[in-house]
Amino acid sequence: MNKTLSVVISVFNEEDNVEPLAKQLLKCLNDYEFEIIFVDDGSKDQTIPNIKSLNEPHVHLIELQKNYGQSSALAAGIDYAHGEYIVTMDGDLQNDPADIPMMVEKLIAEDWDVIAGIRKNRQDNFVRKIPSKIANWIIRSSTGVAIRDNGCALKVFRKKIAKEIGLYGELHRFIAVLAALDGARITQVEVNHHPRIYGQSKYGLKRTFKVISDLMLMIFFRKYMQKPMHLFGPLGIFTLIAGGLINLYMLALKIAGQDIWGKPLLILGVLLLLGGIQLITVGIMSEFLMRTYYESQRKKPYKVRHVTTFEE
Repeated sequence: MNKTLSVVISVFNEEDNVEPLAKQLLKCLNDYEFEIIFVDDGSKDQTIPNIKSLNEPHVHLIELQKNYGQSSALAAGIDYAHGEYIVTMDGDLQNDPADIPMMVEKLIAEDWDVIAGIRKNRQDNFVRKIPSKIANWIIRSSTGVAIRDNGCALKVFRKKIAKEIGLYGELHRFIAVLAALDGARITQVEVNHHPRIYGQSKYGLKRTFKVISDLMLMIFFRKYMQKPMHLFGPLGIFTLIAGGLINLYMLALKIAGQDIWGKPLLILGVLLLLGGIQLITVGIMSEFLMRTYYESQRKKPYKVRHVTTFEE
């Protein structure tokens, strides 16, 4: 039986890129049973008509009602995908479809769950390269997931792994990290990267703050998802003790006859005391939410990869 692939491509105002991209994919995937899933994320140009004009049985088009963002578009495509292996890539012709067969065969032959691309000789200007390198280093250091190029959209997943990744907000750039948090076995390979010829880049420096915010969420997921009290508890206790000590000191000054009203140290002590109580309360509430998340959906806080039985 032939291997089945689903290639998921999120597109937004890529009218000049969709046709040549589809033709390249059709040429490179002849050895597979495959489907090409374009997810239009609210394009305002001729992207949708150009995809429809392809009139190609292998091509599927999912049109979202509005611009939800790349994460939601990828999630829609992955949910629709039927292939046993799912490929994600950008629709701007910078990823090379010719790399897909090599990545799929490596995933199968070496029994990986995810193959992530590393853009070789990246064809972007320094305004994009330098922040990207810094962001990748921070992500590797803080999450412990050693992905060198989180920004490379070209990745291959086993179907089960891809469909269990929860993509919300703008977490698409952390898709490999999310897979790793689920216990996926991940490796990386160098892939080709081409300069953008048509259209405008959707990336810019303004996304830096979004990346930092999402990174904080990834750190929480990795370290404290199942034990949020271990994050909020120690912070709350430390803050509570600091506030208590300051207030005891101020009380001693008051007993000694000094006027402490309105002193900044007194205000700090009260704030720390209240902050400590709030942090501990947030930790307890987070524990309840975590348990509700698992128990209401009958989820388990673990995943079984494989069960082996031995006959007597």
